[in-house]
Amino acid sequence: MLSYRHAFHAGNHADVLKHFVELELLRHLAQKDKPFWYIDTHAGAGCYELDSEYAEKNAEFEGGIARLWDAADLPVPLAEYVQMVRQFNPDGKLRLYPGSPLVAQSVLREQDRMRLVELHPTDFGLLQQNFTGQGARVLLQKADGFAALKALLPPPPRRALVLIDPPYEEKQDYQRVVTALQEGLKRFATGTYAVWYPQLQRSESGQLPENLKQLEVKSWLHVALNVHTPDEDGFGMHGSGMFVINPPWKLYATLQEVMPVLAARLGQLGQGSYVLEQQAV
Repeated sequence: MLSYRHAFHAGNHADVLKHFVELELLRHLAQKDKPFWYIDTHAGAGCYELDSEYAEKNAEFEGGIARLWDAADLPVPLAEYVQMVRQFNPDGKLRLYPGSPLVAQSVLREQDRMRLVELHPTDFGLLQQNFTGQGARVLLQKADGFAALKALLPPPPRRALVLIDPPYEEKQDYQRVVTALQEGLKRFATGTYAVWYPQLQRSESGQLPENLKQLEVKSWLHVALNVHTPDEDGFGMHGSGMFVINPPWKLYATLQEVMPVLAARLGQLGQGSYVLEQQAV
């Protein structure tokens, strides 16, 4: 269960989609003066060296953030995401890629708080190193993210983004996502929840967004990016998706502008495509 290491995949097409959506959600929350929490159930190490042995093994970032790095004609929201990554690479060379906790830290204000949960012992140690000296503003917990979420809801300010992106190495993770949201919504119905999932040749992957649509919520948004058609051998990830509960109303229009660009630039051999759908209040 603890074998998954996100460093192998840092900065790939799935990270681009996940962190772009995360950034948009956080910026929306930060538009109001009221404080909010960022809760990350599977926080990872926080930051990744793209020239490390892990990242260079498959060099997945070359099909992700690297394809946007020097682009001068990106839509403004997408350009702002790339600029956020550039803040971690001040010399202009793509060496570091921020994980979801550091993406959040780039937006959070003094009054906001982060609650980061990670189970993998090595990644948790790195997460501690990346967030030393933060005090009560950032609390770290070495625990199962699904179990830990119960105690974190509802957050005191009653405003929060909850990011749920388990590794899905075990089939049970798909059902655990649904159960965690069912229980979370009972405690904190007005929160914004963002679920990342991989597009794989397995029934659980394809069924997850359909199961999430059945949750008793007023509004949701589903976006998926496919970078190539599924491989004939049935292995590998051909895309990923984000399912957002209680999304800001402007997010759909932003993704209408951005997703054709991501599909064109991150698609392989002209096979890029996307899905964008919503249920609005």
